[in-house]
Amino acid sequence: MGRIARLLGTRRRRLLAAAVVLVVTASTWYVARPGAGATATTTTATATTSTVEDTVTGSGTLEPRRSATLTFDSSGVVTTVRVEAGDTVRRGTVLAAIDTTALEAALASAEAQLDAAETTAANDGSSSAAQQAADTARVASARADVEAAREALDAATLTAPFSGQVASVGYAEGDRAGSSGTTGGSGQPGATTAATSTSAAGITVVTPRRLVVTADVAAADVERVTRGLQAEITPTGASEPVYGTVTSVGRVAETASDGTATFPVTVELTGTQDDLYAGTSADVSIIVESRQDVLTVPTAALTTRDDATYVEKVTDDGTERVEVEVGDTFGPTTEILSGLSAGDEVRYAQASRPGGRGSGSGDRGGLPDGIEPPTGGMPPAGLPGAAG
Repeated sequence: MGRIARLLGTRRRRLLAAAVVLVVTASTWYVARPGAGATATTTTATATTSTVEDTVTGSGTLEPRRSATLTFDSSGVVTTVRVEAGDTVRRGTVLAAIDTTALEAALASAEAQLDAAETTAANDGSSSAAQQAADTARVASARADVEAAREALDAATLTAPFSGQVASVGYAEGDRAGSSGTTGGSGQPGATTAATSTSAAGITVVTPRRLVVTADVAAADVERVTRGLQAEITPTGASEPVYGTVTSVGRVAETASDGTATFPVTVELTGTQDDLYAGTSADVSIIVESRQDVLTVPTAALTTRDDATYVEKVTDDGTERVEVEVGDTFGPTTEILSGLSAGDEVRYAQASRPGGRGSGSGDRGGLPDGIEPPTGGMPPAGLPGAAG
């Protein structure tokens, strides 16, 4: 029963090509069941070959492939803001800067202290090991101060870490920025969160047309997902799906709203997306297995009796009951392993309610006496989803 759980929830199988239902009405009869009120038609369908896929599904929200919120590490008054929200920038473009007067003075002082420490160490004629160690320590400390002062001066200018678009600007000239020492910014190296007197947002740069979606995949399915697998993404409101590739599979479980465990799987959409936007929800279908030339017939055409499965095969003289070996089920169709060939026609009863509605839940669909529907719920032994 281990794999049956995977058939529920996020795992599904589907047909990709070759329509499998060819409908021809042959006759109509009324079911002799009190109160059934149902009719059924005998219908024929052609056994066809097609490509089928086994998929794992999830859902998530479209996000920029790269995003960074840049803030000042150094304290100072904002003197320059060169961009606005919506501007396109290239890597290295200057976005904003703070006053560097105090920072330049601090660097000059640190360099002077280093020069003094190096001069003292060079002119110290003491042969004492302790004194030499102290001189060396002072030089090392002075060098560290110079490096820190240079980094602070460099941090007075914000530059774009990659080519993209400015999503938001939280600074204005005259704001006072001060370093808080905390990090942030969507995991981008060097992106920091700084406290300011009038703004704490910084400047956010994103890749607006290069998108990813992180889908929540059930714990029972994530073991089948690996990097490099292809996926189909259907954004909310989109008329057609787009495609992508799995780039990462999370190994730390998260808790879904219903309390179940899920794992984050990130899919990068292929190419640029001019008609899609970050923040849009999307369904994701990850292809974990694809099979070609699978022979299928409608599941409704199968009759199971005494541990054997049959179809009514159409012949020149009418029909004959043929035993078949079945495989996996793909939605409304079932794989035929033996007993039929592509192009063979099968006849079966298709029930319907008056007014064109299908039979209700729990109804056997108006099948005539003596004909049993295929056994439901349990795939054949030895196939995906079968017990044992």
